[in-house]
Amino acid sequence: MKVVTFGEIMLRLATPGYLRFSQTDNLTATFGGGEANVAVSLANFGIPVDFVTRLPKNDIAQSCVMDLRKYGVGVDQIVYGGDRIGIYFLETGAVSRGSKVVYDRAHSAVSEIKSGMIDWDKVFEGVNWFHWTGITPAISQGAADVCLEAIHKANEKGITVSCDLNYRKNLWNYGKKAGEVMPALVAGTDVILGNEEDAEKVLGIKPEGVDVTGGHVEAAAYESVSKQIMTKFPRCKKVITTLRGSINANHNSWSGVLWDGKTLFEAPTYQITDIVDRVGGGDSFMGGLIYGLLTYTSDDQKALNFAVAASCLKHTIYGDYNQVTVDEVEKLMGGDASGRVAR
Repeated sequence: MKVVTFGEIMLRLATPGYLRFSQTDNLTATFGGGEANVAVSLANFGIPVDFVTRLPKNDIAQSCVMDLRKYGVGVDQIVYGGDRIGIYFLETGAVSRGSKVVYDRAHSAVSEIKSGMIDWDKVFEGVNWFHWTGITPAISQGAADVCLEAIHKANEKGITVSCDLNYRKNLWNYGKKAGEVMPALVAGTDVILGNEEDAEKVLGIKPEGVDVTGGHVEAAAYESVSKQIMTKFPRCKKVITTLRGSINANHNSWSGVLWDGKTLFEAPTYQITDIVDRVGGGDSFMGGLIYGLLTYTSDDQKALNFAVAASCLKHTIYGDYNQVTVDEVEKLMGGDASGRVAR
């Protein structure tokens, strides 16, 4: 089995600890981006995976490629061109102060990508699964076109397609709204990850007969949204939702549900009381889910539980990438959350 992910990877510049932008005189440099984060998760779990993007020919981009290679992610299908890699700045929040992200990604190499720049026939040789997110078509019309090109080619070849809807209102600024672009891409997708806000903003779907404004969302709301997604997009076979309760910036509850068209599976809920880094939490869920669905092919409950446990552990890892092993995830799934020293 082999997976391909496609999207933008950025240079991440983060303030140390819990310092504010105005307080710090240095920034910690790492790399990250939704689809690359998924690729690293899968590589850590032993799944062969290629990350596809467009990068400039410069030392920063080369450092990024070396970083991906270090984690076992295939980089041979990356195409080169353009002038810059995107950047995002991160200020980590604490307690009642939320984290902040400032983007500097205009005119990045991948935002200027055009149809035909990637040979998808070559990329998809021997591939079983293709993953994209709603962030990529939000970057530019060209990125949206190439993403649709990839989905169509994957559909032709019988490759399973997954998507994290990932609505980012601040990115949709090239003249198109998510609701104008996303439905055509989602129509070619088999496995959809999102929440009720994603469904409404991206697909125009709201829960039927359920009030979700009271701060607690009932399972019936997710079942309603999932059913409507499957009706509108009949190719879709599974709809998954992450359930995050934000008590404060350091303490979240974390779970998820999966609808397969007949049954709503619910995962255990974890209390994450001392978050190290929550950026990439959803991506680590998606990486765990893809691994689970590929590995536990007849057990959606176990696949969902693996995704939730994997992403629970991600909250203890600094940086965008989830650097945990299958054994560590299965240990947590088995109920061992003690954090005791392994000797």
